[in-house]
Amino acid sequence: MIRAKYTYMLLAATLLAGGLGAAAAQGVATDVATYDPSQLPAIQGKVAQYSLTPRGDVDGLILTDGTEVHLPPHLGTQLVYSVKPGDAVTIHGLKARAISMVQAMSVKNDASGATVTDNGAGGPPGPRGMQQDLSATGQIKEQLHGPRGDLNGVLLSDGTIVRMPPPEAQRLASTLTTGASLTVQGNGFEGPLGRVIEARQIGPDAAHLTPVAAPERPMWMHGHRPPPPPPGGPDAPPPAPR
Repeated sequence: MIRAKYTYMLLAATLLAGGLGAAAAQGVATDVATYDPSQLPAIQGKVAQYSLTPRGDVDGLILTDGTEVHLPPHLGTQLVYSVKPGDAVTIHGLKARAISMVQAMSVKNDASGATVTDNGAGGPPGPRGMQQDLSATGQIKEQLHGPRGDLNGVLLSDGTIVRMPPPEAQRLASTLTTGASLTVQGNGFEGPLGRVIEARQIGPDAAHLTPVAAPERPMWMHGHRPPPPPPGGPDAPPPAPR
């Protein structure tokens, strides 16, 4: 049991640091379903709202005490069916050191018992929905972070989630302080699951907006297919010209 617990903790830490690929590279077993997430620290709280990616995918929860709970976006649909805002939940996962954030391995609805477990199996993101022009003005309730702890947005007092690339969030960190007023313009999604804006301009008010650089996207997201790998594998030399 001690060995299994140690192995799971090592695996969970590896997942947090770099994903299943890194775990495999280090020779750690990647079948997370073999292990019991209840061996990890438990965090209890009440759900305030869903966490949303710039794509509009649900990638976790935000609790009423401000704790960010991260899960892979491919579990978003299962999470929405299992947990609703206002529900009391128990989360097993790894707690961040410096910020109120948890990389969840399981999320349980305390009332229904419905549980979402990250078993390590992933999948490609779904198709990106149609964005619309959105704007918001409000007070920053808290800063938001990616699974690695990098600042990547804020939560406004009305529940609007503002996202931006971590390098831009770091550059504009002085504007993203808790309690400050923020005006944001950009593209996003608004619906029953929440409201998220991928920032294009932000500032303390509409008269003092600063552009936010768009994230770099793979060519396939712009309608281009990636070139096929050369015959013989990625390390093979390119074919000789005819």
